[in-house]
Amino acid sequence: MPKRPEPITVALLATPEVSAATLFGFYDVLAGTRRDWEVLHGREPVASPFRPLVVSRDGQPFAAGNGVRIAPDAALRDCPAPDIAIVTDLMIAPGAAVGDRYDDEVRWLRAAWEAGATLCSACSGALLLARTGLLEGYDATSHWAYCDALAREHPRTRWQAERGLVAAGPGQRLLMAGSGAAWHLLALAVIARFASPQEAMQVARVNLLGGADANATAYASLTHGQRPDDPVVARCQVWAASGYAAENPVRRMVELSGLPERTFKRRFTLATGMSPMEYLHTVRLEEAKQLLESTDLPVEAIAVEVGYQDASFFGRLFRRKVALTPAQYRRRFGALSQQLRRVAEPA
Repeated sequence: MPKRPEPITVALLATPEVSAATLFGFYDVLAGTRRDWEVLHGREPVASPFRPLVVSRDGQPFAAGNGVRIAPDAALRDCPAPDIAIVTDLMIAPGAAVGDRYDDEVRWLRAAWEAGATLCSACSGALLLARTGLLEGYDATSHWAYCDALAREHPRTRWQAERGLVAAGPGQRLLMAGSGAAWHLLALAVIARFASPQEAMQVARVNLLGGADANATAYASLTHGQRPDDPVVARCQVWAASGYAAENPVRRMVELSGLPERTFKRRFTLATGMSPMEYLHTVRLEEAKQLLESTDLPVEAIAVEVGYQDASFFGRLFRRKVALTPAQYRRRFGALSQQLRRVAEPA
């Protein structure tokens, strides 16, 4: 799928039954894409590739289903043509009669689809997406408590409550997340497809998404922190970003600095809080994380790729710094990364 020009407009549909937590959760995650990763690494903030907008039928402030006051950015008629439209959720009992109260929203969704937008729903938001008729003949998902009722009302759709994420339709332009917190997975899928899988994984790691039982250390970027004010040290860090696997990398940085070795090591530690070798370990391990997420290379090959000839030493160091073994890290984050890569390149 060709990448769309930035910013990518994401219309978050707000109804009186919406859950503010999910609505603004989407908003925050999309608004923080790219920006938060850069900030956490001491770089200048950059704009998110996404422009999230909360839209409602009339654009007037209202109290959401859980009582939170919401002030939409635009009415449906005034919303810029969205690249993506998301129905986050609806606080409506399973099987409750919906009638015609969402006809305006359904027509707006259909118009967005016909203009080329990707349509998404999270959890019970499938109630509205199904009413567009666009799901007929395709797989779909929703919260497990809603799928039976949805199947009765929309029997030509294959409802699969067990699936956390479904991509369907022409160009897989229909994206749906299942129960509860599966909205996180939908948000990551949107980022993977419209920005990049790498940026989706960065968002997952910044916000600890993708699993509730992992030590937060496993998500952390080992190279986060403020950039040093010392220009000599900063120049060596730039070199280390690509030269980390070189033979004798500390000596190479000393040569690049033009300083006596002891002076360089003292200035580097003062500027970064780490010795040059400790810093190189963090760069190497961060690259190893990327390879574990995105490739099937054996752990031993990854160790060599990032500069360690001794795979056992690499494994011990990785576990000490990341709180998981390389194999455990791959099992936890590799599956998520592969899923995001698949959804980023629809068939």
